[in-house]
Amino acid sequence: MARTVRSGRGSKDSFARARLVFPDGTSRVTIVRDPMPLYVERGMGSYLFDVDGRRFLDLNGNFTTLIHGHAFAPIVEALTSQLQRGSCFANPTESEIELAELLCGRIPRVDRVRFVNTGTEAVLFAVKAARTFTGRTKIAKFEGAYHGAYDWAEVSLAATPDNWGDPSAPKSTAIYRGTPPSVLDDVVVLRFNDVEGAHRLLSLHAQKLAAIVLDPMPSRGGLIAPSADFIAAVQKTANKNGILVIADEVLNLRQSFRGASARYGLVPDLVTMGKIIGGGLPIGAVGGRKEVMTVFDASSDRPLLPQGGTFSANPLSMIAGLTAMLHLDHAAFAHLEELGNIVRDGMRRVISSRGAPLCVTGAASLFRIHPMPRIPNDFREAFPTPAEAALMRRLTHYFTENGIILPHGAAASISTPMNRVDADLIVDVFTGFLDRNQDMLDAIEVRTRSEPSADPVRER
Repeated sequence: MARTVRSGRGSKDSFARARLVFPDGTSRVTIVRDPMPLYVERGMGSYLFDVDGRRFLDLNGNFTTLIHGHAFAPIVEALTSQLQRGSCFANPTESEIELAELLCGRIPRVDRVRFVNTGTEAVLFAVKAARTFTGRTKIAKFEGAYHGAYDWAEVSLAATPDNWGDPSAPKSTAIYRGTPPSVLDDVVVLRFNDVEGAHRLLSLHAQKLAAIVLDPMPSRGGLIAPSADFIAAVQKTANKNGILVIADEVLNLRQSFRGASARYGLVPDLVTMGKIIGGGLPIGAVGGRKEVMTVFDASSDRPLLPQGGTFSANPLSMIAGLTAMLHLDHAAFAHLEELGNIVRDGMRRVISSRGAPLCVTGAASLFRIHPMPRIPNDFREAFPTPAEAALMRRLTHYFTENGIILPHGAAASISTPMNRVDADLIVDVFTGFLDRNQDMLDAIEVRTRSEPSADPVRER
């Protein structure tokens, strides 16, 4: 199989310029350097083209945002038309009503919506809404799950074996130095798919818990499917104790026509949305039960929870998002599901035939490869040893060499422009990796699970 050169002259020159203006030469922590970033010149359909003219099948899609790929013609046309009429206004537009109507009509338990600019803001305001509605201050979340760059939501995002504490009572850990101790005290950390632990810890802190924030299949947490018993335990315990359930579907709304909660039987009080609902432009949204969403009601002199934003519900994001969602019909989701199954099943067959110590998780248009023979049950089980982390870096590097952008430590995503040829290519490249890296595969067959990795990755 033909290989590409890792870093071309154009990317090297761009990175040299970037290092003069950015703290580490990049503008966000999620930029991959191998050993430096690939600078993109343009995207078209399911492919990226870098500044050196090389083409890559894009399985990142700006961290799962671009479900229709790059430069999706209907979105380009709609945005061009809107730009000629204006990019943003202090007044509302009809496009925000249309997108809200679509979301309320499609996503269960979304009776009312408020638009914001990012997934982080969506979670931030969902947590605030839960606190306002219940009068309580604490929240519960799951170890390793990413919910944006909000102090409380970041607790135990980057926990490691060195600090994550007792399996039955995970410790609240900080992601950055200077995190106020009060933030850690106000977050109850749970383990994903731990039925008994979720029931016990939620019950123990019930009188102070405003909400539990749950991504039905957390990407950074391993893209692991929730068990039916786990979803039922969380739902029952929360309902019994007046704890609101916040379903964070910023990433996983793409799991079905009606979202991820509907797929896994979760019945939330609030839903946070983003990524695919913006058609490639910045967006976030909080939706939920009418009774809870009344905290945002500003028809009186002062709402219980003020929420605004200069660019919230801007017409460009509204138009792009509406166009993207209208083209995500049942046929589109069936196509994504089919390709996702081809990739996951194909990789699993290759793993089985080679006896490789790897596994594949995910659903619908998402997948993630793990350097371990058994599918992990939660973040702790998915946490890589140094040898496993090195193998995954090599896997990402190999895919790049062979013309595919594969996210490291995050969900890989299928987009609607992809086809069977693209799916087969992914499996073929994965097969080539296994055949050419037997020495590294052998090194991870015997491993010490307590060894921490020095390679934490954040995404979204």
